[in-house]
This record gives sequence, structure tokens and C-alpha cells, in this order.
Amino acid sequence: MSAAAADSSSVVRTVFFGSGSFAVPALEALVALAGIRLVGVVSAPDRPVGRKGILTPTPVAARARELGLELVQPVRVRRPEGIEAVRALGPDLAVLADYGQLIPPQLLDLPQRGFLNLHPSALPRHRGASPIPATILAGDESAAVSLMLLAEEMDAGPIVAVEPLEVRPDDTAVTLEERAAEAAAKLLRRALPEWLAGRLEARPQPAEGVTVTRPLRRGDGLLDGSSRAAAELERQVRAYQPWPGSYLETPAGRLIVWRAHSAPGRPGEQAGRLVSAGHDDLAIATRDGCLALDEVQLAGGRRMSPAELLRGRPALGVR
Repeated sequence: MSAAAADSSSVVRTVFFGSGSFAVPALEALVALAGIRLVGVVSAPDRPVGRKGILTPTPVAARARELGLELVQPVRVRRPEGIEAVRALGPDLAVLADYGQLIPPQLLDLPQRGFLNLHPSALPRHRGASPIPATILAGDESAAVSLMLLAEEMDAGPIVAVEPLEVRPDDTAVTLEERAAEAAAKLLRRALPEWLAGRLEARPQPAEGVTVTRPLRRGDGLLDGSSRAAAELERQVRAYQPWPGSYLETPAGRLIVWRAHSAPGRPGEQAGRLVSAGHDDLAIATRDGCLALDEVQLAGGRRMSPAELLRGRPALGVR
């Protein structure tokens, strides 16, 4: 599928699908693009948050309201009422980023100018639900944001354009997502006018190099030094921020690890044990060294250095 050539002065009725913070810069870029008329924003419904259950909009819904845009929030866009709500907007073009729901086939071919998706990975690598954590976990030195045509198979549609993205050695999922969001907006500003003018062609993804990610679960955050290398655990600490976090269980309760670095091990340490060489040192022994902990937090407490934690003399079971 390719975009038909269009008069540059024509106005393209556009619907944006998005929920998470990654999508906000892309929404703002669409609003500012000449020739685009944003006729609606589709986002997840407001949800209760915190102990008081305060009804809270998604980052995209909040920004859409600030901009005075038409906002549609179906519980499930695949349901008939969700499909009809989108159809009623009469889009020529749809753009999706970090929406969180699968788009039904009835909507994929609705916009004649294409249904585009911004995905924060160098497709076909890291398709699926958690591409940014997967990029850090894999130790990738570079990544990308891909603009693609949406297809029924997840993240398998043809590629329209790509914006390269550097992965820094100290990136967390938070910092990498922030830069990926800006890269997505830059990509949209650069590529969308070319696509609508018919000067870009969508290219099928290569069959080689496909990897698929899945939604993260709380249990993924366990730091398992008995089976994983120190460098892998260090990448995990950065990849799983802010959720599911990285932690280990101790007699004093769950110990959350916010910052750490890989280091040489010490003779005789059993992989998987929490160990200490003094009053200000904590590490997890691994099969090839250790993960030295730099910033930690006991569940229910505050973030602190290992030295501060050890001064409180919690029963951590340190060897």
C-alpha cells in the first residue's frame, strides 16, 4: 500500500491513536504540521490511580484536552461502539503511537491515506509490547524509531521511514523512551509530508532478524545472580525502570535496586548470594563476578546508598 500523490495545499483529516507519554511529542508534532487537520484523538479511558482512586487521564488524553482536541476514549476500540466512534470522525489518515490496544481489521483500511504506526525499535528487531526495555537488556548500541503501515500481525507492516537513535551506556528505560519520543516526533515531521505527497514507498520488513517482545511482569524484576552474568543484571536494573523494577528478596524484605554496576567477584562467593566486603559495600555474587549495588531501597523505605542502609543494621542475610 502506498499513499497517493496529493496537492500540497489539501487538508488531510487525521486521527491520532495514543495513550502513553511516548506518544505526546508525536501528537504535538501532528498539531503543528501544515496540511494536517487533527479531527480526533483516540486514547484509553481515564482510570483510577493511587490509594484514593483519583480518576486520571492518560498522558495523551490530558494533552489532547489542553489543546482543545476532540477526544474519544473507548474501553475497547474493537467493540462496535469503538469502531463506529472512529468511523464518525471520517479520517483520511490515522497515526498511532503507544496506544495499547490492537486495531481491528475494520479500521485498518478506513483511512485512504494510510494507518501509520510509530514504533520505538529498528524493526523487525524488538517487535511487540516492550521494545525499549528489550533494547537495553540486549545491550544494543543503537536503535531507531520506525514509521510503518499498521498490519494485522503485530509490528509486521511495511516500513515507511526510520529515525536512528543512539543507546547510551547509562540509559534507563525512562531516558531512552524520552529520546525515542522526541525522535518519533522528528520522524513524523520529516516523513509524513513526503508520504502524503507520494514521494515515499513502504518497504516490506526483512524476514531475517525478527525478535518479539512481550508485556513485562512483576516477576521479571528478580535479580537472579545464580544464572545470569553481572553485565546482564546491570542492564536489567536500567531496563526495568520504573516498572517492574529490579529487586531481590532478603530476610528484611524486598530490596529494590535503582543503580548498580558490574564488578569483579571475590573468591569463594556463591552465585546468587547478597555479599559485603565491609560496612559500606553490598553486591550480588554472580557466576562471572558480582553486581555492585549503588542505590537501593527497602520496600516501604526511601532510596539510599548501601552504606546508609547497612548503618541501619537490617537483617539482610549478607554473607
